[in-house]
Amino acid sequence: MSTRRASIATGLIIAGILLVVIAFTTWYTVDESEQAVVITFGKADTPVTESGLHFKLPWPIQEVEKLSKETFSLQFGYKQDASGELVSFDKETKMITGDEYIVLADLVVQWKITDPQKFLFNSQKPEQILHDATSASIRSVIGSSTIDAALTDGKAEIEGKTRELLTTLVGNYDIGISIQGVKLQDVELPNAEVRAAFTAVTDARETKNTKINEAQKYKNKRENEAIGEKNAIRSRALGQKTARIEQALGDVALFNDLHAEYSKNVAITRQRLIIETLEQVLPKAKIYIMNDDGETLKYLPLQQLENQTPPPATKTEGGGN
Repeated sequence: MSTRRASIATGLIIAGILLVVIAFTTWYTVDESEQAVVITFGKADTPVTESGLHFKLPWPIQEVEKLSKETFSLQFGYKQDASGELVSFDKETKMITGDEYIVLADLVVQWKITDPQKFLFNSQKPEQILHDATSASIRSVIGSSTIDAALTDGKAEIEGKTRELLTTLVGNYDIGISIQGVKLQDVELPNAEVRAAFTAVTDARETKNTKINEAQKYKNKRENEAIGEKNAIRSRALGQKTARIEQALGDVALFNDLHAEYSKNVAITRQRLIIETLEQVLPKAKIYIMNDDGETLKYLPLQQLENQTPPPATKTEGGGN
């Protein structure tokens, strides 16, 4: 009896354990930031991306692998320790540029799991594959770039080419990962003296560019001033030209009038022209009209007569002077 009771008790215990296992392994929850893959005897089913409560067959028939839908960051060349300080790996980031200079390049790769089934079953270590592909991509791009581009204004182009090459490699590996972005954290020379020398060269180049820009600015200023002066001279010349033409036209009209009068009375007009010419040539001279009949010299003081006020007219009776 005791053996039978023991067997029954053992059976009940096993049955209870099975019920507990079934009760706790036939359902699972998926958070909004997660995606799940149900695995049936080692074969993955269609990924579950809807959040909430879901049911499945009990373990070990089916099991669930949950993966995050959020964006991950791969830190290449450095990492943060427990205290939050950055620890660099120079051996990992040391690479040669196209003009045979050695630089250290750190970067961050943003990536997401877009195909959980491939991420779980197409490779054993997809993150390691991503790391190696990142190393190959950045080394290839840096190897075809110059030291100036890597350290100064070519970083954006290097980032773009690295992302493009890395996306191609990850797509060829087919590990269920998509690249969201590549960001260069730092590109520097490995030696302090070399860094100082390159900094001096960079400063000299910037000074050169500054001087060139200032000279170009001064050149533009002087050109604008010269153009303004040219336009002003041209405007004055056009004004003088117009004035000269109008004056010439007026002189021609005056000459025509004088010629018409001259034709009518040659002697009087000639005397008038002589007197006007003398007034212009000798503006301060006193002019007299004289008449000499051989005996008595007579003259008419025109200017004195002009300066004198004529007396009021008087009425006389009778005739005679």
